[in-house]
Amino acid sequence: MVYNIKNSKQLASLINYTNLNNLISESEMKEFLEKAKELNFHSVVVSPCYVPLAKEELKDTDIKVGSVIGFPLGFEDTESKVAAAKSLLEKGVDEFEVVINLSYLKDEKYGLLEDEIRQIKEVVGDKILKVIIETKALEDYQKANAAKVAENSGADYVKTSTGFVTPNHIFENVNDINIIQKHAPKIKIEIFGGINEYKFANQILTAGSDIIGSDQGYEIVKAYKELRENTQIKPKPITL
Repeated sequence: MVYNIKNSKQLASLINYTNLNNLISESEMKEFLEKAKELNFHSVVVSPCYVPLAKEELKDTDIKVGSVIGFPLGFEDTESKVAAAKSLLEKGVDEFEVVINLSYLKDEKYGLLEDEIRQIKEVVGDKILKVIIETKALEDYQKANAAKVAENSGADYVKTSTGFVTPNHIFENVNDINIIQKHAPKIKIEIFGGINEYKFANQILTAGSDIIGSDQGYEIVKAYKELRENTQIKPKPITL
């Protein structure tokens, strides 16, 4: 089975268009947000300092604004992460992404991990909370335990990567999806990292990811749109 994408609009609705470049200028961020508006992605994901700009630029659209907590290393203390969540909530963020504390995970301090994620979920309430678990840095059993922790804590999604350390083959992504689905069947999945073309995006969705994160979202959708809209044939007349 192949995921049935009907048109470029549907494809864009399955992508969280991401720009977490720490060297980006305000004018470059505005260009990024214009691209997001052009194709109407599910969300944009931007750094905390650009949330107010994103909210202003996208106010007349349905595009959600996402941002990050403890990015990209996740080793801040719980109080700092909770405070960051409160600040983002006040700025109007719709979807929150927190990087899991990998040190706690390696030491199997599951109680501390669950408490941290639960506190953040209490802050964001009915807004979407994603837990980034950095699968490329983990053994399979650690991925399973991280997914279970996220589900037990009330998070809405497991996200597989910050983008700094990414699986380098579709089979690794499929393995991650299988592990998460088996050990945390209620939680949704976002695959992030290395998705730069439609065929790869389609494989990820077919494998069971609920949504895709990509800093190449615009290029993916534009290429697909051109493929669909520029495929033209001239049928010969039918004679009976």
